[in-house]
Amino acid sequence: MPAAWAARGLAVRERLPVWLQARCGVEPRTVAAVGVVLVAAVGFAAQQYWSGRPQPVTAPAVVAPVSAPTPSPGAGGNRIVVDVSGKVRDPGVRRLPAGSRVEDALAAAGGVRPGTDTGGLNRARVLVDGEQVLVGAPAPPLPGASGPAAGPLSLGSATVDQLDGLPGVGPVLAQHIVDFRTARGGFRSVEDLRQVNGIGERRFADLRKLVRP
Repeated sequence: MPAAWAARGLAVRERLPVWLQARCGVEPRTVAAVGVVLVAAVGFAAQQYWSGRPQPVTAPAVVAPVSAPTPSPGAGGNRIVVDVSGKVRDPGVRRLPAGSRVEDALAAAGGVRPGTDTGGLNRARVLVDGEQVLVGAPAPPLPGASGPAAGPLSLGSATVDQLDGLPGVGPVLAQHIVDFRTARGGFRSVEDLRQVNGIGERRFADLRKLVRP
């Protein structure tokens, strides 16, 4: 057994560098110590390489901003009240969603009567609460305008064309008023309009302040 160890030691010594043979000798314990040192050095180098490798970086997720919904006209139950008068099929007071336009008011009143001139009516205008939409009638004079002030129309002398210009009165109803005046010898009071065929309570309420006997 000692002879075998001696042979192995001699073989290892022959493979070692000359400087290492001179320093360490050929004892097995010396060879084992050198092997341990080499293994430790290799392990340390591997650890340094592994810890120094570049690490992957994950970019943070981008969260898109959420825009608040735009409230639509009339949202939240807001409503306005407008008076649609003149040459429409069903004049009267209408309740519409806030933000409605003149076109919406005309549709709520049944639409404009055929043959009515709406050239001076801005259908795209936004309505305000409490206003009156007058269709087919001359616009009221501006404050401070020159000329005689317009007063109530005389039922006793008005022509068919003049009566046709009143809110809610068309050529047929205007002729009925003239026929009633001729048959009765005139109007004694504005209340006589209630007896004219085609004038109901709502239409009479629209006309009573615009005419006189």
